[in-house]
Amino acid sequence: MEGAPNKPLLAVISQGCAANFGDGEKIARVFTDEYHIVFGMPEVKASDAQKPQAFVLNVCTVKGNAGALKLLREALSSAPDAKIFITGCAPKDFREEASKITDKILYTSLKELGQGKLTLKRVQGDRDGNKTLRESSLVGIVNIEEGCLDACAYCSTRLVKGRLHSYPAADIIQQVKSLVNDGCVEIQLTGQDCGCYGFDTGTNLAELVQQILEEIPGNYKIRLGMGNPRHMMLYLDKLIECFKDERVYKFIHLPVQSGSENILKAMNRKHSADDYVMLAEAFNQFPLFTLSTDMIVGFPGESEQDFQCTLDILEKTRPTVCNITRFVARPNTPAYNMAGAVPDEVKHIRSAALAEAFQRIAAENNARWIGQTETVVIEKPGYRKGTYIARNAAYRPVAITSDRPLQPGERFTVTITDAEPFALIGRIN
Repeated sequence: MEGAPNKPLLAVISQGCAANFGDGEKIARVFTDEYHIVFGMPEVKASDAQKPQAFVLNVCTVKGNAGALKLLREALSSAPDAKIFITGCAPKDFREEASKITDKILYTSLKELGQGKLTLKRVQGDRDGNKTLRESSLVGIVNIEEGCLDACAYCSTRLVKGRLHSYPAADIIQQVKSLVNDGCVEIQLTGQDCGCYGFDTGTNLAELVQQILEEIPGNYKIRLGMGNPRHMMLYLDKLIECFKDERVYKFIHLPVQSGSENILKAMNRKHSADDYVMLAEAFNQFPLFTLSTDMIVGFPGESEQDFQCTLDILEKTRPTVCNITRFVARPNTPAYNMAGAVPDEVKHIRSAALAEAFQRIAAENNARWIGQTETVVIEKPGYRKGTYIARNAAYRPVAITSDRPLQPGERFTVTITDAEPFALIGRIN
């Protein structure tokens, strides 16, 4: 590597949700005195003297262990002698599988790493607006809570993260202020379930967002993290008010998981299909709003009729983003030993049918943007030379082409000329 730093190299690699990436950035700050930090897997050749001497693998196992185990193998292959720290969602069954690959793992957490050496300033970033260590100079990830108030039958994350702990609003606001002063144009408020933020301290997500908007001026946008429907119902009117501010992306992530009341009950989701439909209709009152959801197919006991209910709710609420997952039984969860296992071949058929229906709906939703003129912010280069990905006010990705290099953070007025299921196509005016 040219210009190799004097400090040993540590690679921090996060998987999964924005909350995990936010924790990954904080963990990176713990090691800044001892290591030169890079995010992601370094591209080093076998002959390079400067290989990572340590990895922090901030793993996600919500859909099974395969992705996290693959990351572990890649790290060992890249630098066989490096220290391996593993953080994130690493339940017992993952640790058992990882131990068959290597015995050199040190399992830790942000809390453990911070004992005796972390200040609030180091974890959250400099309150005085100085540069902080982030994966993106333009995106500030702010963890507002950890854990949840639910006990979903399929979920292993709660076994690791525990019950809800909301961070003080004053600290969150100060962190957002620092990030905006540091040049961030996007603030991601995140956690395992942002929907129940503040339920343990006498407040809620809508009140937090309103405080941020009132106290922090600037040309930035807030993206709200995932919130379970049953919690957001309790302060819906106040949350709707937040979206009337142009500094809040017209985007919400509401995981419904199934359209079947029978399956929702078996999942212990605590909301009904009708609850989700009501919320979707409330947010879809905003023109060109981006509704995002999650759906699981093949949960134990799911019949063809249950699956049809999921297809029906997809058609009725018409999300533009949908994360479709085939059920994976996680050890130590109630669903692990449930009767009525759905065969894998049926799961594949159902997930393919759901994906086909969703992509049609997403394409139709995105087609409504054609002809719209709006301001977008450049996020990153596209896969093809001369192309770039930007974000619009509804957090939709907009692909544009430019004859000159564009820099992340630049703003342009574009006209949407075409649409695909997963992106809009724009022309700079």
